[in-house]
Amino acid sequence: MAHSWWEIRVLCDPGLEDIIFWRMENFGCRGTASENKNNYCLILAYLPEEKAGLLDLAALSLHLRQDALCAGLSLPIAHWNLIDEEDWASSWKEHWQPQEIGDRFLIYPAWLSVPSKSDRLILRLDPGMAFGTGTHATTQLCLESLEMRLGFDSEIDPIIADIGCGSGILSIGAILLGAKKVYAVDTDPLAVDAAISNRKLNRIISNQLTVEEGSIRDLIEMLDGPVDGLLCNILAEVIIDLIPQFEAIAKPTTWGVLSGILLDQAKPIADTLEQHGWVVATLWRRQDWCCFNIRRS
Repeated sequence: MAHSWWEIRVLCDPGLEDIIFWRMENFGCRGTASENKNNYCLILAYLPEEKAGLLDLAALSLHLRQDALCAGLSLPIAHWNLIDEEDWASSWKEHWQPQEIGDRFLIYPAWLSVPSKSDRLILRLDPGMAFGTGTHATTQLCLESLEMRLGFDSEIDPIIADIGCGSGILSIGAILLGAKKVYAVDTDPLAVDAAISNRKLNRIISNQLTVEEGSIRDLIEMLDGPVDGLLCNILAEVIIDLIPQFEAIAKPTTWGVLSGILLDQAKPIADTLEQHGWVVATLWRRQDWCCFNIRRS
C-alpha cells in the first residue's frame, strides 16, 4: 500500500539551518536534506501524512518565523505539499550527494556507483525513512569522535552499543574503524529496517552488527556483558532519561559519545552525567549543536 508524505521546503538564512533541523526532528520528520542556493539555504523535510494536518504545519511555520525573529535574521519561507512514496524517494536522492566527514569517512549514497579508488573509508548508505545521513552536524560530530576514539586508541576489538541507531550510520562507521561488534537498537521499526538494509549494503555480517527494535532495556538483554563504548545520537531529553541506565552496560573503562544536544541543553546533560559517575572528557561544538565525549569517573 502506497503512503503519502508531506514534503516541507524551507528557504532560509544559513544561520537558521541548525534550529530548523532541530524543529523538524522534534516535529517528527523522517528525513531531512539541505543545499545552499546563492546566499540562502534550502531545507527539505519529509513527514508521513498521517502524522500532521494543515493546522500542525501552519503552527510549525509560525515557530520557524519566531525563531528567526529571536535570532534577528530574515524570516524563512515555508511551503508544503503532499507527495507519494515514490516521489519522496526520488526527491531525497536529488538533494543528497557524497560527503566527506572527518579525516577518514566518505558517506556514499547507495544509488551511486562507488569510486574505484578512494583513500577514505566508504560508508554506503540508503537512509530510507530513518535519521542519519551525515548531513546533520550531530552525526558528523559523532563520526569524528569515533575516528579519534577508534583511530588512535590502543583498545583492541572494542564492543560498542548504539542506542537509537537510526539508519545505522554510526554503527557501520564503528565497524569500519575496527570495532569487533556493535549492538544497535532503535524504538522505530522503520529505522531498524534501514539499519539492517545498510548493514547488508556495506557487506557487514549480522554477527558483527546486531540490530533489534527496542531501547536500552532490550539492549541489556542482548548483551553478554558490559560494552567498551556507548553511542547515543538522539534528543537531549531522551538522553537525560537514559543516563541513569548506562551503568547497567558499562565497566570502569567504558567511554561514550553523546549528541543530538543543543548548546543550551548541555548543562543539564553534564550535571546528570556527573551525578551518575561519568566525566565529560571533551565537549565538541558545531554551530548550535554539541557532542559529549565521556568516560567513567
